[in-house]
Amino acid sequence: MVKLRLKRCGRKQRAVYRIVAIDVRARREGRDLQKVGFYDPINNQTHLNVPAILYFLEQGAQPTGTVYDISKKAGIFAELHRNRIGTGGVGTGYSR
Repeated sequence: MVKLRLKRCGRKQRAVYRIVAIDVRARREGRDLQKVGFYDPINNQTHLNVPAILYFLEQGAQPTGTVYDISKKAGIFAELHRNRIGTGGVGTGYSR
């Protein structure tokens, strides 16, 4: 299973985080599948690769709590909902 998780970077007392798609069995600092964003809590900056995040969410990736909150503020789940409504939903077998 794949999770969207924060990966700590930066120096001590000055943490920044990469948002990565990673296998659940891997360590926090382990090898990731793809880097999909960046989060700096001190300067409150966020950069997201929205198409990549949508791809992983559509494939069944589960975001952690913090990644969920960051994505929700960016409106990614509204975009995901629009994509699912536009294609007839998941597993319905037809499209409109």
